[in-house]
Amino acid sequence: MPARSRALRALQPLVIARRGQILPLPRRLARLYGALRLPAARTRTYVYSNFVTTLDGVVSLHAKGHATGADISGFSAEDRMVMGLLRAAADAVIVGSGTLAADPQHLWTPEAICPELGRDYARLRAALGMAVAPLNVIVSGTGALDLRLPVFAAGRVQTLILTTTAGARRLARQSRPGSVRIHALHRRAIAIEPGAILGAVCAGRRGQRILVEGGPRLLAHFYRRRLIDEQFLTLSAQLAGRSNGDGRPGMVMGAHFAPRAALWGTLSDARRGGSQLFLRYAFASTRP
Repeated sequence: MPARSRALRALQPLVIARRGQILPLPRRLARLYGALRLPAARTRTYVYSNFVTTLDGVVSLHAKGHATGADISGFSAEDRMVMGLLRAAADAVIVGSGTLAADPQHLWTPEAICPELGRDYARLRAALGMAVAPLNVIVSGTGALDLRLPVFAAGRVQTLILTTTAGARRLARQSRPGSVRIHALHRRAIAIEPGAILGAVCAGRRGQRILVEGGPRLLAHFYRRRLIDEQFLTLSAQLAGRSNGDGRPGMVMGAHFAPRAALWGTLSDARRGGSQLFLRYAFASTRP
């Protein structure tokens, strides 16, 4: 496993995206990542996802204390840098309740994943005219959430919980911190449609950048509805392995696309960081 204390190294460009607006990265971020182009999402919402996977397609070891992407990336400093950068460019970060359960002390902010670059991320957000931190959106059909967790109670981020009517009633039994909003999207259904999620996140404001960090089932719902514009993917140089019934998930779970409705992406960007590849694929979105 790579040493956790190893200093950040600049990524080596292999294929560079040529479309989109070049973001005004501070000098250190520009040196480490290179140029980052994203669509100028001011009139049309841009939805992107970020995942890290092993060579054999595992995104979580599904083991106590080893369920997050850090074990998948080998605690890669470069992967943390990219994760922070993509969060820094986002108006909102969407995660499911399973992702929160895997890392309950986490905040979905740039500096939470890569604190050594926290000031650089803050400068980028300021240059983009964005809020100090992206809106943290937690999707939970059941509402089985502990509102004492840092993402709700720390007061460092604005948090939106998207749930059902029954989930909202369940959450109403707890004291709600002032930084938390609860919005019920469906009366009966447990599965919350991704179109409704985007509608709630973007209500009253067009043209946001929305980052979907998962988990795999939530991401599958977004892909099923063709709502992902681009997928950022870190390919980690490890084999994790699987056995029957071990619960180790792939990047999308709960939906079949191939062979009847295969989703093909177009490679638009590739960079190398040590033995890891940082890939970016564009997908055809049906979102108006």
